[in-house]
Amino acid sequence: MTEVKDGSCAVVIVAAGSGQRLGYGVPKARVPLGADPMLVHAVRGVLKAKVAAQICVAIPAQDAQLVDICQQLSNEAQAAGVLFSVVDGGAQRSESVYAALAHIATGITTVMIHDAARPLTPSGVFNRVAAALRDGAKAVIPALAVVDTIKTVIPATLPATGAGVEQVVGTPARSQLRAVQTPQGFELETLRRAYAHALTLDDQTAAQITDDAMLVEALGEQVFVVQGSTHSLKITSPTDLLLAEAMLEGPLRPRWVEG
Repeated sequence: MTEVKDGSCAVVIVAAGSGQRLGYGVPKARVPLGADPMLVHAVRGVLKAKVAAQICVAIPAQDAQLVDICQQLSNEAQAAGVLFSVVDGGAQRSESVYAALAHIATGITTVMIHDAARPLTPSGVFNRVAAALRDGAKAVIPALAVVDTIKTVIPATLPATGAGVEQVVGTPARSQLRAVQTPQGFELETLRRAYAHALTLDDQTAAQITDDAMLVEALGEQVFVVQGSTHSLKITSPTDLLLAEAMLEGPLRPRWVEG
């Protein structure tokens, strides 16, 4: 296996999503954002942050166009002195991450898991996650304070309204809630242990795990939180894409400079 400097960090970019809700009929990583596909923005964001000795991208299997895009990105990474790897992703996000972890270079001790669907994440977010890992955190996630009031609910019915109604059963304290983003950073061996533990979970428990940090939480490890960014929006709908386009190309672009 290829080696890098001992103690280095790798960034895994999960880019195997279908992107059906965006309506382009192509994998999300190939959906255009401005002049370039979403994946190009995501990889260049990692290169700009200068936190990675290796970038490993998980893409849909047998997608020739994404392979060509990754070849271009490999050249850019090589010019920056960064090892670039591509793996076939799976139907589930966790399968893509698991596949990527098998291709991490010797010498890597920390890893960040990043979504290609967050292509405008500023360098400052990567740097804050990297700093926490250097401080000894085994798991660290970027997040934003929740500004909306959140309710927990259960299914309910009303005589005239019928089905589709819900009943509020609780209102958690907003001051303790955070909206989690990526990249999520981990000590490599801790994340590998977390994925090994995930294989022992029953289907119902596994279905409730929605990010890599939850896998580490299941080991009983501490997960730390650093400041995320409003720029690190996740593009899942046409509205999200329109907002990202406005942030990237619009006349107010200078106002969107953020660390």
